[in-house]
Amino acid sequence: MTRSHSRYSDDDYDDDSDDFYSNRAYDDPDIAACERVLGYTFDDKSLLEEALTHSSGAISRSKSNERLEFLGDSVLGLTICTYLFCEYPEFQEGEMTKIKSIVVSRQTCALVSQSQGIGRFLHLGRGMTNTGQEMPMSLLANLQEAIIGAIYLDSDFETAQDYVERFFISHVEDAIDGKEGENFKATLQSRIQKEHGKTPVYALLDVQGPEHAKCFKVAVKVGGYYYPSAWGKSKKEAEQRAAENAMCVLDGQEPIHPSDD
Repeated sequence: MTRSHSRYSDDDYDDDSDDFYSNRAYDDPDIAACERVLGYTFDDKSLLEEALTHSSGAISRSKSNERLEFLGDSVLGLTICTYLFCEYPEFQEGEMTKIKSIVVSRQTCALVSQSQGIGRFLHLGRGMTNTGQEMPMSLLANLQEAIIGAIYLDSDFETAQDYVERFFISHVEDAIDGKEGENFKATLQSRIQKEHGKTPVYALLDVQGPEHAKCFKVAVKVGGYYYPSAWGKSKKEAEQRAAENAMCVLDGQEPIHPSDD
């Protein structure tokens, strides 16, 4: 599919006026510095310029980063969904949806922008300061999505996918470790101690796979009783899943993470 990357026409400004560029917060050195941070060099610099232009600093809303933000949100979502589908075949739809909602969010996008320090490149209009320090998280989130959209238009999906994976996968892994976000281990321990006066123990039953990609099988043990075990890509993940299985049994439900015991 051929995409048009044209951004500005002669109607946007005239030869007697420098209004179009006079308020821009970046010049070529800033563009180059931003590209170094992103780890990507644009063929069409106007795409990056547009991604770095907030509506308050644009000559019109159509020249701001809002359209790129819309596109980038979809590219980000597809990338994260693809990663979860391919890397975690044991996850059911509900689990993947929950993790996606955490990662493909304004909070995570803002955190990525914050860690990159790209807020200092954002062009804001009069009345809005840009120190790069106290910038609203919403602006940083929109900026990140616009960057993703710009990289996609300047290259292809695979390149944009590579960018997203470099900066977002750590957040996916964090979401998986804590998605179980409710912290089933803490909840289970509180419940077991209250109902049975005991402390649950996590028994490592099996380890499989090569050194670089091990899987761990863990079960919750209370007294002499073992609750249904669960597999995980880390001991922490396996323990959280085993705790969730135990919670299911206590609630009279089938284990959510069957391990084919």
